[in-house]
Amino acid sequence: MLDAQGGAAPPLGLSGHRPHKYRSLSSWKHGPGTHGAAGAAPEIALGRGPACTASLTCLVIVFLSSLTKDVFIPQHGKKVTWYCCGPTVYDASHMGHARSYISFDILRRVLRDYFGYDVFYCMNITDVDDKVRLPHVVSRAGDREEAVLVDEVRWASLFSVKLRETTDPDKKQMLERIQHAVKLAAEPLERAMQSDLPAAVADGCEEALLAEAKDLLSDWLDCALGSEVTDNSIFSQLPKFWEEEFHRDMEALNVLPPDVLTRVSEYVPEIVNFVQKIVDNGYGYASNGSVYFDTAKFASSERHSYGKLVPEAVGDQKALQEGEGDLSISADRLSEKRSPNDCALWKASPGNPDGRPGWHIECSAMAGTLLGASMDIHGGGFDLRFPHHDNELAQSEAYFENDCWVRYFLHTGHLTIAGCKMSKSLKNFITIKDALKKHSARQLRLAFLMHSWKDTLDYSSNTMESALQYEKFMNEFFLNVKDILRAPVDITGRFEKWEDEESELNESFYDKKAAVHEALCDNVDTRTVLEEMRALVSRCNLYMAARKAARRRPNRALLESIALYLTHMLTIFGAIEEESSLGFPVRGPGTSLDLESTVMPYLQVLSEFREGVRKIAREQKVPEVLQLSDALRDDILPELGVRFEDHEGLPTVVKLGDREALLREREEKRQVRPVFQAAKLAKMKIPPSEMFLSESDKYSKFDENGLPTHDTEGKELSKGRAKKLRKLFEAQEKLYKEYLQAVQTGSFQ
Repeated sequence: MLDAQGGAAPPLGLSGHRPHKYRSLSSWKHGPGTHGAAGAAPEIALGRGPACTASLTCLVIVFLSSLTKDVFIPQHGKKVTWYCCGPTVYDASHMGHARSYISFDILRRVLRDYFGYDVFYCMNITDVDDKVRLPHVVSRAGDREEAVLVDEVRWASLFSVKLRETTDPDKKQMLERIQHAVKLAAEPLERAMQSDLPAAVADGCEEALLAEAKDLLSDWLDCALGSEVTDNSIFSQLPKFWEEEFHRDMEALNVLPPDVLTRVSEYVPEIVNFVQKIVDNGYGYASNGSVYFDTAKFASSERHSYGKLVPEAVGDQKALQEGEGDLSISADRLSEKRSPNDCALWKASPGNPDGRPGWHIECSAMAGTLLGASMDIHGGGFDLRFPHHDNELAQSEAYFENDCWVRYFLHTGHLTIAGCKMSKSLKNFITIKDALKKHSARQLRLAFLMHSWKDTLDYSSNTMESALQYEKFMNEFFLNVKDILRAPVDITGRFEKWEDEESELNESFYDKKAAVHEALCDNVDTRTVLEEMRALVSRCNLYMAARKAARRRPNRALLESIALYLTHMLTIFGAIEEESSLGFPVRGPGTSLDLESTVMPYLQVLSEFREGVRKIAREQKVPEVLQLSDALRDDILPELGVRFEDHEGLPTVVKLGDREALLREREEKRQVRPVFQAAKLAKMKIPPSEMFLSESDKYSKFDENGLPTHDTEGKELSKGRAKKLRKLFEAQEKLYKEYLQAVQTGSFQ
């Protein structure tokens, strides 16, 4: 790896240290300043660098190609140039989009806020596409006579051809479902036409048919009517609407906006110039009103290599069809090409007399215009590797006549829905808005953080339940620490003597911080990071529980340091939406008001007043007041998003949380309570003299009170064991007396 001046650049954290030599892919030919004179840029997966022992400074960010790991070294010091493929805006954004853009957002934040890189992040919007025209063409079908519409549904031959030629079983099943649903929807309209029913009835049947037949008709109608679409506003209104919706969805998911956003519609002149230069360089040709990229000419050049990312997919017509659609693979298009592998740089298109850009060239031209002849990172979904990114690479390197347009590729993993493939074309998708109705943006992000960004993520109830439990686990810790920090103490009392327990916890804290750093250096492994953070919190919980049992106050400063570190990490990951002093912020509904700092002083006063009342009620034996106090804790405060936790001999813990979560928690306790009470009652009914008699697998002899004296081998029990059994006997004796007293007073039926 070389820096911009041609000298070897030191990896992150190693001042002046040379990175180790990397095993190269067999197809790569290494050249100065590149990842291979004839090879692909490594596909990014941040990973671990050279082996090291104790020093954290030995760790570096590294990126994983398909076979090797490579140290990430930007071209210009700490500046990172990054281009991300954005959406085609013709419909609602779905969880497949969220999979990519949340993952990229996490990686971008980690590079920027943890490792300190200056990230220049560009993303495109594809707002010039035949998909943009289809909704308008289909809507025009509603203006046609009912009889004509029925005939069009019957004779939508392109759909029948698509169904016949589809080999993917899932897609074939989906197409068959559409065809069957359309047939069922057409029958009522035919009957309405034959029976001369009122127009309102026929109109209702027509609307139902159109709703079902949208996908069946779209390709056929586009061929029949697409050339009649000449109103340019059609190509701007729909994309503008869906682009706005996309940005709202990203904002709701707490995804940072790009530094620069490019729209294809605004870069047409640059795209035209880009295409012209490719043709001038000898890698493009015109045919029947379109311009194509000459893949054979490019691949035969000594300076270039085609199909770097997925070489085995070159020539795969099915992959090309999925990537380019009918506009590239139909029979008439194939006849225009010198090779079936050639992709369109410029397409003759219905409704566009001058044609429009090919899909791949759009990103090449926009990224090249902004980032120049070479960028550090290019990102997109896993399914964009071929043909999209491979063709982007080839076209751009044909334009710049170089071999290093992208230094590192980053591809996010697929998203499945409850184990099934998620696909817009399969009509199997969940919109981001629908997902946010069920779970918060933080919960969705935690689910993503709990998986590797490059692996398949299954969006399911189990996945989300794990995220919910993690959020609850972390939030409980933050609430407990906040309660400890609220306890009044003078300035000198903030600095307490450290015992062995504090030293051990602090050592664990630094061990976990080192493990987190190592995981982030290794492929930005957020899954491991979250587990290390969970382990740190578990260690803190044990420490706080031990202190509570010993009636000793936990060390405030140490717990605060740990909580602030965890808050900082969650903020870096975007799981905390804004700077929070400690833990997850609590906001008022529909406002940015910091609810916690506003209401907590009043809740603290209420808690102290309640404790005083309970103390008097217990001393004066006034059970009605104690019942009212419990009702305040169990019934009234949860409705306000407040939880009081009573601990024997300790001050009440006050926690402010999510109202809905507290109500769910209360309902779960109510459902469990009868079972718990039944088990407690069953235990209370057992006389202490009988409690051990059934344990013949443990004891062979008992005294006159029913206490065991000998084990199963006939050996007398040790004094220590006999003492423990005596304590259990006395506890049961107390329970049994309570039971007998309750029976006498009529408390138990």
